[in-house]
Amino acid sequence: MTTFSAALFGLSLAFAAIVMMALPASAQVTLRYAHVGAEGEGQTRFGEELAKRIEERTEGRVEVDVFPNSQLGNLSEMLDGVRVGAIQMAHHDFSSLDRFYEDVAVFNAPFAYRGMEHAMRATAPGSPVLDEINEKLVENANIRIIGNFYRGARHLTARYPVYSPADMAGKKFRGVPIQLWSTMLEGMGAIPTPVEISEIMPALMTGLVEGQENPLNNIIARKMYEANEYLMMTGHMESVLAVFVNDEAWQAIPDADRAIVEEVLAELGQESMEWYRNSEADEIAFLKEQGVTVITEAEGLKLDEFRKSVRAKVDEDYPQWAEYLKRIDEIE
Repeated sequence: MTTFSAALFGLSLAFAAIVMMALPASAQVTLRYAHVGAEGEGQTRFGEELAKRIEERTEGRVEVDVFPNSQLGNLSEMLDGVRVGAIQMAHHDFSSLDRFYEDVAVFNAPFAYRGMEHAMRATAPGSPVLDEINEKLVENANIRIIGNFYRGARHLTARYPVYSPADMAGKKFRGVPIQLWSTMLEGMGAIPTPVEISEIMPALMTGLVEGQENPLNNIIARKMYEANEYLMMTGHMESVLAVFVNDEAWQAIPDADRAIVEEVLAELGQESMEWYRNSEADEIAFLKEQGVTVITEAEGLKLDEFRKSVRAKVDEDYPQWAEYLKRIDEIE
């Protein structure tokens, strides 16, 4: 009986091992992921797809809980949450991190890139400029940029037609509550008025601001065309968002699973450019159907004047960026 019991016990252990192998692994790491994007925005699609793929590829060992639409607080609160580790992961404009290291905002410099492919290469891990700045972010704030994705070129909208910086003189335009946006809007001739994205429609509808600037997808998702009937195709920024983490939380993920997360981020970053390519024409057509007047260079938009005046203001406010911008331009 003793021999039989031992054999039975051995079989039981073997069966349990087989069952455990067949079951999905329980989450070893859970990441709270925050962003400010609303339903229908490309960045919301990115967050959802990122969480799904990470959980699938790690077989459940890394679980990502996504909190969109400022659910975990406004931009400032979200950044503080990542810094202290209450929020492990987030995405936003690179320049939102300038409170921890000012020069990270160089990646949002207007008219800095030759197109979206160049912008994505310059802002991805492995870019010599990003890797250098990343070291400062980790040192100063315990935050590391681990990926990027393309959100679309940013364009101006307004209550009235705009053709040059002279048309914006003395007018209040909404900007992201970050210093670089104030610099850019001043370069465009406007009076910068910082407004959180969650409050942008009341600001537009009440006339607190005359206009704003955002990617097409965001203009549509938040129905800004209901307040602004003119769209100026300035393309003044290639809107690439940074995906960043609390570095202690990042280092706590096993090496193999960190590699999987990096792989998924790189994959989705490339796909995000295709999302934009596939949607831009339809988005412009939709806005026209809503009664929006689209102004391009063919209709008299003076892009060279915008480029010259904005870059002059950036050079004035951020003289230390000259070398960074040169190195970014040299990236193939």
